[in-house]
Amino acid sequence: MKLKVNDKEVETGATTLSQLSQELDLPATGIAVAVNQRMIPRNNWNTHPLNEGDSIIIIKAVCGG
Repeated sequence: MKLKVNDKEVETGATTLSQLSQELDLPATGIAVAVNQRMIPRNNWNTHPLNEGDSIIIIKAVCGG
């Protein structure tokens, strides 16, 4: 299926947000994910389904000052 991840088209076999995070090798902490402009809590990633054409934004926390 095709998704948009941070405005880039990605082809994936993942059917849940958790599977996609593993496929993309996302870090275990320090990120937030929104699907179609809706933030998805990490504890819902296992059950949150992905659909063709979903727009996913991955936000990484950055330290600095």
